[in-house]
Amino acid sequence: MGFNTEARALEDEISRLESQLAAACNKLKSIHASEPFVPPSTPQTSPIRSVYSQQSPALLLLSDSALPLGSFAFSSGLESYLAHHPASKLPPIEPFLSLALQTLATTSLPYLLSAYRDPSLLQELDDTLDASILCHVAKRASAAQGRALLTVWERAFRATVDSRLVSANALANISVEMKKLPLATPQGAATLEMPVVGHFAPVWAVVTQALGISIRDSAYVFLLNHAKAVLSAAVRASVIGPYQAQAVLGSGWMRAEIEGLIQANWHVAIEDAGQGVPAMDLWMGRHEMLYSRIFNS
Repeated sequence: MGFNTEARALEDEISRLESQLAAACNKLKSIHASEPFVPPSTPQTSPIRSVYSQQSPALLLLSDSALPLGSFAFSSGLESYLAHHPASKLPPIEPFLSLALQTLATTSLPYLLSAYRDPSLLQELDDTLDASILCHVAKRASAAQGRALLTVWERAFRATVDSRLVSANALANISVEMKKLPLATPQGAATLEMPVVGHFAPVWAVVTQALGISIRDSAYVFLLNHAKAVLSAAVRASVIGPYQAQAVLGSGWMRAEIEGLIQANWHVAIEDAGQGVPAMDLWMGRHEMLYSRIFNS
């Protein structure tokens, strides 16, 4: 008797919960129905970090240090920064790394976010970014890595992506224009349009959008890769050891630094982008004046 009563009570509880679940599902469907439709080629730009999903393989590939972008050849001003300090009083790497990340975030991150949100503006954003970078050393490094990423896209990733995507078309168009126009125009020659340079930040944004990586992860890995490149240069310059470099990369400080920069620049328009650390341009600009150097910047 007691068993039948308990079983009946459980069945009633299950029926009640199933009714609540069905009501909640119907309410959720009505909420989704009232939201504006966002096509697959323009993913949501929510600042909430995405969870592990099908985007992870592409994300891991782009965050790999072996990705042939040539970033190992650049120190982002670190070599010049160290040359302007006495050898016996080298400063810790964290302050310079923070300045390097802040520079990249204030100058390039707004272009990355804008290109991700509207890939059709890739060439326009590339041209605007080229005009806004004042330091010729930084401009050369950005162009070199952007062109390298375009090569990786064409030879490795393009075949895995639907060519009808807006981002895929934008990458195809800029690749065609870059092959048609030279980087340098003969002196005295008149041109009707500016050369397409292919700067790193907007190209990175459109490539990650085409690969289905969220805008938040795209920005995070972009800054993380820059931190890895600076720390790699510090290791080769004998400033820190490889274990210390990994400790900095895996620290909570690094995570908070990158997250804070993304949050601070999330809504910054390209018209408001600019050099947040003027001394970085001086260090990078004076790099070519060093008596001896092992990096390109």
